[in-house]
Order: sequence, then structure tokens, then C-alpha cells
Amino acid sequence: MKSSQIAVVGAGYWGKNLVRNFSELGVLHTICDASTTTLDKHSSLPTDIRRTTDFQSVLSDSAIDGVVIVTPAATHYSLALQALHADKDVFVEKPLALTAAEGSHLVHEAQERNRILLVGHLLEYHPALTALREMLRAGDLGKLLYVYSNRLNLGKFRTEENILWSFAPHDIAAMLGMVGDVLPTRLSAHGSAYLNADIADVTLTNMEFPNDVRAHIFVSWLHPFKEHRLVVVGSQGMAEFADTDPDHKLEVYDHQVKWVDGVPTPVKANPRTVAYPDIEPLRNECQDFLHCIRDRSVPVSSGSRALKVLQVLQSCQKSLDRHGEWVVPATAKERSFFAHESAIVEDPQGIGKRTKIWHFTHVMPGVTTGVDCIFGQNVFVAKNVQVGNGVRVQNNVSLFEGVVLEDDVFCGPSCVFTNVVNPRSNIVRRDEFKPTVVKRGASIGANAVIVCGHTIGEHAFVGAGSVVTHDVPAHALVYGNPARGHGWMCACGVELARMNGQWRCPTCGSRYNEADSGLTPAPEDSQ
Repeated sequence: MKSSQIAVVGAGYWGKNLVRNFSELGVLHTICDASTTTLDKHSSLPTDIRRTTDFQSVLSDSAIDGVVIVTPAATHYSLALQALHADKDVFVEKPLALTAAEGSHLVHEAQERNRILLVGHLLEYHPALTALREMLRAGDLGKLLYVYSNRLNLGKFRTEENILWSFAPHDIAAMLGMVGDVLPTRLSAHGSAYLNADIADVTLTNMEFPNDVRAHIFVSWLHPFKEHRLVVVGSQGMAEFADTDPDHKLEVYDHQVKWVDGVPTPVKANPRTVAYPDIEPLRNECQDFLHCIRDRSVPVSSGSRALKVLQVLQSCQKSLDRHGEWVVPATAKERSFFAHESAIVEDPQGIGKRTKIWHFTHVMPGVTTGVDCIFGQNVFVAKNVQVGNGVRVQNNVSLFEGVVLEDDVFCGPSCVFTNVVNPRSNIVRRDEFKPTVVKRGASIGANAVIVCGHTIGEHAFVGAGSVVTHDVPAHALVYGNPARGHGWMCACGVELARMNGQWRCPTCGSRYNEADSGLTPAPEDSQ
């Protein structure tokens, strides 16, 4: 079987380690970096490994199966999305993205395209942490009570992300795995920025999980020495994972607490070192990516699991911005649709699969949509609006109560729907809303106004800036104020021509007959 071919994008500070591993595994095809100086530092690599500064050439190369993204965090979403759209399997360093909405979009795109999405949470692949999780699952430490981690160092200072986003993802991922991949019930994060305004250098996060499990994470890049330490406290024992200790990385303390005369008294025991396989975590991670590409299996650090880490991070940032206020993280249930973080979707249950809801759009309760719809920026969808499959609603459109859009309807930018014919600000007329129905395949141009109580027929075309004050027949081309008929449109969107008593499409050849409701497709035997 042919080995998978890998491209590493970003070959500098951390990327050089991934370049080394994939090269040693014999699968490195290309290294890509914006800096030729960085590429020149890899001169010892075999000469058949391609070097390029052009990311698009990586995506267009059919010989490359997987793309490894090791670039600044702010670029992860864009580059990973492009790679998925190029039908590449993707390994992206943590964090998956900088917002949960972007992370959810990447997970959704990977699932829809049947692509592998692995996220570089390195602790997930550390054999010591794997051994610790096995101990927890086996009950060796009793009931899990408390977890804390310190991830401290002097530098490397970042300007595009704070210490929380730079250091904490590893420990959040580890803790979520210990508690069964459930989100905290609430959390609080405190921090301070000393070097750069608004970029926290030190943060302390407290988390509460179901079953009374507590956790905290202390991260800092303003610390005099390096420390990576994770401590697990159970009802029957304690364990310490000290990643910076070369000799005793994983130790168990069989300490217990006994009650003596009604007073809790510690009973200490000497630590015992736990053995585990001596395998480089990064090599484990790279091999998992190759294994998943080959077998189409789910990575240990999958996009879905990384999305939960991102949800926790985003909630931590919200608490940090609110000076330590307790925050309840959003549900970890993965949606079958994408909604930008600035969008408000009050009733997600009614939104169809693969639908995309973009910036500052507000979808009220009771709205139902079909699959594969797109709602652009600053769209308002009122209660109980019904939308079919494949509908496109462009920027700045308001769909008021009573509007029904059937399958494949197009609503151009800033087109307007009304629902009352004689509105007054001091008179409530909710009982007088008039329905507006836009039939299958119809298109409404930019800035058009659709007065309520009318029907736009199938495949009709309303010109930009028009004001519709009456029903529009099927396939009719209308424009003006008020909108009047000026011809007929094919289902493919081309104006029809009159030929031998029928209306014919000069592009696709379809033929139509006139009827009271507009045009109807001509029978096959008349063609």
C-alpha cells in the first residue's frame, strides 16, 4: 500500500519538530513556509522533499494526502478550511481556531467532506497521561475529586494570543478527558497583562464539573523557571504528572485521610513511580494522523474533542473579560449547521443541516429551515418564518412573520418584506399579519420591496429596486414601481423568447406554455 504523503505548512519554531517526525517516518512530501530563510534551515532534508512559499500549490498538488498546519493561531481557521475544501486531510496545531463558531465550522466541513481533522493537543498523546487515565478508569485512585495543573515558563511571549490560548489548551484537553469529555458546569478565569495591553501574561482558571469534580489551571509565561505539572486527587490516592521531571514523570501517592477522634488526619505514603512506554508524544501524534488517513478512523485528538476545548477557552476568555465572573459554557452538543459566533439562533432545533448563518444575523424562535440554506450578514428572521431547502438570503434582509420561502428561493441584498398593509406605531396589528409566499425557485433582486399578502410564483424574477403590489405569475419577469410584467424567465434564470407559439429558453432549450397562473413546462411530446 502506498504511503500517505504529507505537507507541513509552517516550518519554524514548532513546525520544525513536525518536519523532523514526518521526514523520519518517510512520508514528508513538501514543506511550506512564507519565509525562504526558514525553508533554508531545512537543507539537510532529502533533496526530493519539495520546498515552497506558495500554500495554494500545496492545495493543488494531488500527490499530497494530508496537510499539517503549524502557523500562528490566527491563521488556523482560514488555512484549515482551505485545506478541507481542497479535499485534504488536516492536522492543525492547537488551538483549532480562535472562536467556537469557527471551530464548529471546521468540524462540520470535515464531517461533510469525510476528511480527517486532527488537532495538536500534544498531551493527548503522552504515554504517561495515557497511563494516568487508565488508572482513573480502573478506579486505582478511587473517585475523582480534584485536578490542578501548572504550566509555567519564561516566554515565549505572543502578540496574537494571550497566555490562556497559548498554554492552557493542553491542560483543558487533558482534564476534559479525565472527566468523561463533559464541559464544566461553570468556570471563572482571572488574569493580568503586564507586557502588552489586553494580552494576559498570567491566568488562573477555576472549573466545576458534574459529580462535584473541581479543577484549576495556572498558566504563565512570566515565571522564573519552567514547570509543567498536573496533579490528580482521588478518594483513594493521588497522582502527579511532572512533564519537566526527566526521571519521575508519573508518580502515585497512596496518601489517605483517616478520621481520628472526629478530626481528619493525613496518612502519608512514599510515592511510587509508574512505568509507561518510552515513546515521543509527537511521534505518537504523527503516527495517529497517518493511521487515520489510511484507515479513515477517528483521531485520538479529533476535531470534535478539540471543539469542546475551544468552547471552554472561549468561556474562559469571556470570564477573563468580565474580571473573573462565573460563566456557564455553551452546550457541547455539535450542531448540524454553522452559526457565526455573533449570530443569535434562539431555537436551533428548527435549523436544517449544512445551513450557514453569518455575522450579526438573528433567528427568532419557531423558525424552520430546510437543508443547505445560507443567511448572510445582518439578516433578521422573525418567529414562525418557514424556509425551504437551498434558500439564499443575502445581507440586510428582514423576513417578518408570515413569510414563507419555498425551496431554492433567492433573496437579494436589502430586499424588504412587509407583513402589515397599514402600520401605525400606536396600534398593535399582530392579528392582521398577511402571509407572503415565495414559490420554489423564485428570485428577488436587491432592494426590492414585497408588499405583504401576495404570492411570487415559481421561478419568477423580481428586478432590483422593484415594488411588488400584486401576485406575480410563475416564471414572470417583473420590475418597476409598481412592478409590472416585462417578459418571462426560464427555471435556469435566462429570459425566454417567443417561438412558434411557445416560450423557449435560448440557453437550455426548455419550452413553456402560457396558463392563467403564468407559464408551465410544455409536455415532452410537444418538444
